Amino acid sequence: MKARILLPFAFIFSISLTFTACQKDSATSTDYSAESSTHSDDQSRFSGEVDAVANDADITLESTPGFAGRGEQVQSLICDATVVVDTLSNPRTVTITYNGTNCLGTRTRTGVIVISMAQNVRWKNAGAVINLSFQNFKVTRLSDNKSITINGTQSYTNVSGGLLINLPTLGTITHTITSSNMSVTFDNASQRSWQVAKQRVFTYNNGVVITTTGTHTEGTVSGVAEWGTNRFGHTFTSAISNPLVVRQDCNFRLTSGKVEHATLLFNASVTFGLDAAGNPTGCPGTGNYYMKIIWTGPGGTPHTTILPY
Repeated sequence: MKARILLPFAFIFSISLTFTACQKDSATSTDYSAESSTHSDDQSRFSGEVDAVANDADITLESTPGFAGRGEQVQSLICDATVVVDTLSNPRTVTITYNGTNCLGTRTRTGVIVISMAQNVRWKNAGAVINLSFQNFKVTRLSDNKSITINGTQSYTNVSGGLLINLPTLGTITHTITSSNMSVTFDNASQRSWQVAKQRVFTYNNGVVITTTGTHTEGTVSGVAEWGTNRFGHTFTSAISNPLVVRQDCNFRLTSGKVEHATLLFNASVTFGLDAAGNPTGCPGTGNYYMKIIWTGPGGTPHTTILPY
């Protein structure tokens, strides 16, 4: 009788084990290729566009004697914007209104960036801080018509002091970018909040070279440059494990570097500056650079995707 009672329980137990195993197999076999690729592209574009605005701020400030603390005027190099300077208000402001296609013809930018600086600050001085207000700043990539729209504010600090016009003699200049309230709207209409903390070191080697690292620590992850919630609704950190290098002699393009994305569902390692086969390459001229994305999910098996950028 006892054996006859135990038999149904044994059967139920074996069924439950089978069901649990199936659930585990399903979880570990989930394909995150689409999400890892899309998030990697989103982060790369966001980071690049924030840096491009910082470059425009540098150009504008150094073109305006009242802001830079230098005596002569230099011509602005922003191809797709108009600039209005107000040196009488406190804080003083520079308003950049984007209205066209960038110099390389790869993207269009619309919206407004307002640069604010206190009256007693000169951008050439060590520790000088400006605030950048992003107002419906929309960037559309012409190759696939995909866009991101950025709102919010960030602080841009000239840590070392010095002006980029004097970089060949100064040797190095260090800036930082920080923000806690950037709003990003993606082309699928999802809107998310991102935070930024990174350092940019300018050197000179056949032109300007910009080396970027992350400065934030989130839990046990250091070197974090951006963090928040991605378009899929999943929290993430994006840490720079190998510095991101942008070179003027490659049309100010990202030529090398590595970023580690971490979410609760998967981790992804992204290497930049590659050819279509995934190998490091020199400047491709007007052609594409490629990034290699290697992601791993709960099962621990690596998967690879190579995308142009």
